[in-house]
Amino acid sequence: MAVIARAQTFGNPVVGFDEQFYLLVGDRMLHGAIPYVDIFDRKPIGLFLIFAAARAMGGDGFLQYKLVALVFVVVTALLIHGIARRRAGPFAATLAAIAYILWLNFMEGEGGQSPVFYNLPMVAAAALILGVRGDPTRNGAGAMLLVGIALQIKYSVVAEGLFFGCWLIALAWRAGQRGARLARSIAIWIGLAMLPTLAAFAAYAAIGQASPFVFANVLSALAQGRGGLATQLAGLGAILGILALPSLLVLSGGRSRDGGRTVAGYDRFLLGWLAASAAGVLLYWRFASPHYAMPMLPALMCLLAQAVDAGRAHRIAGLALALVGLVGGQAVLAISALHKGGAREAAAVARAAHVDGGGCIYVYDGYPALYMLTGSCLPTRWPFPGHLATQEESRAAALGVDPAREVARILATHPVAIIDDLPHFDGGNPVTRRILERALASDYVLAARICTGPARMRLVYRRRAEGRPPLPPSAIGARACAS
Repeated sequence: MAVIARAQTFGNPVVGFDEQFYLLVGDRMLHGAIPYVDIFDRKPIGLFLIFAAARAMGGDGFLQYKLVALVFVVVTALLIHGIARRRAGPFAATLAAIAYILWLNFMEGEGGQSPVFYNLPMVAAAALILGVRGDPTRNGAGAMLLVGIALQIKYSVVAEGLFFGCWLIALAWRAGQRGARLARSIAIWIGLAMLPTLAAFAAYAAIGQASPFVFANVLSALAQGRGGLATQLAGLGAILGILALPSLLVLSGGRSRDGGRTVAGYDRFLLGWLAASAAGVLLYWRFASPHYAMPMLPALMCLLAQAVDAGRAHRIAGLALALVGLVGGQAVLAISALHKGGAREAAAVARAAHVDGGGCIYVYDGYPALYMLTGSCLPTRWPFPGHLATQEESRAAALGVDPAREVARILATHPVAIIDDLPHFDGGNPVTRRILERALASDYVLAARICTGPARMRLVYRRRAEGRPPLPPSAIGARACAS
C-alpha cells in the first residue's frame, strides 16, 4: 500500500522544496561540507545524516531518499498496527496503519519531510511505554533514548517527549518507586533523551564549531519570524480540514475492545499523546504547510482503530475512509505536480541554467534541487531560497547575516545564471527583491521561462556577456502559461 500510495512521486525530483534542500545538504556533506558551518539551516544534524546516507546509496539521490522515506513510513505503520492490536482486532488495526500511510499524502508527507522520519522513533517510544508491565525503568530508558533520536531529526517533538517522560514518572510512582530510586530513574530518562543532542554538540565542539551549532540550533530559531496572521489561520483551517474525517470517525466510536468498556490507561495515554502532539504544533505556530501537523497522525490513527472496531457500520466507514485516502491522496499528488512542476519542468529549468563552463548558479526563488541537477557550486552559505528571499527571514539575528548584504555579495560574484519565480512570492523580502532586480536589469537577460503550472513559471536569467538575446516582453507573464 505504501508503494502504491507514493509511487507517483518516485520520478519527481522536485516534490517538496524542504526535502530538495535536505538532499542538497546531504550531498554536500559527502563532499566535506559541514552543516551550520558551510551550509546554514536550523534542522538538527540527524535529519541531514539521514539524507547523506540516502545520497551515499548512489544514483541521483532523488529516488534513493524517497525509498528510505518509504521504509520509515512502512515501519511506522507496522508499529501503529502493533499498538492498535492491543485493543482492536486485526482488520481495524490494519486499516488504521493503512490510513496513516494514505493520510501523509494530504499533508505533504509523500516524500521526505522531516515528520516522515521522526514519527518512527516517537511511535517506537510509545510502543515501549505501552508495553510496560510493572517497573518502567528499562522500557523507559529505551523510550527516552528514542525521543532523543527524534529530537535530533526535529526539535518540535519536545512536547511529545515531555508527555512521555511525565507518563513514565507516573508509572514509576505506581510501581512503588520513591525518593532516590525515583530520582535516579528520572535522571536516567532525561539523560538519555538529551544524549543524542549532547553528542552532536560535543562533535561540533571537538572541531571548534560549537558557536555555529548553538546559533543554528537555538538562537536563530528564537529570532525567526512567522508568517502573517491571515496566512497562519488559513493554514490552520486547512490542517483541521485534513484531519476532520478521521477525527469524526474517532469521536463516533472510540472505545477499545474489552467487553465494550474503555481501557482507561491505554485510552488516556493515546489521548494524552494526541494532545501533546497538537500542543507541539500550536507552540511551533507555523501552519503554512500541513506537514507541521503530521506528528498528530500516529496517535490519531491508533485511536481510529478502536473506532473502526466498534461495529459493522464503523468498519464500513473505515473502508470508506481508506478509499477516500487512496483516491483523494493520488489526486492531491497529481494537482501538486501540476502546480509545482515535475521531472520534465525541473529538467527544462536545469537545461536553461546549465553551468557547462563552470561557475555557480543562484536560485533566488525556485527549486533548491537545481544546484544538484545542474552540478553547480553553491554561491552562498544560505542556498535555501527562503532564507534570503522572504520577509520572515529578513532579520540578521535569524540568519547570522543581513539578507540584503548577502544577496548583494552573491550578485557581485556574477552567477552564470539566476533563477526567479513568477508571480513573485507574496511574503517576499522587498529589500532583497529590489537588489536582485537592479542586477538583473544591468547585467542579465531573460534566457528562458518554463511554465511549472497553469499560472506559474520559473525564469532563468543569464549574464549578458554570453551574447544571448533577451526573450521578448510578450514571453514574460503568467498568462503565457495559461495559454
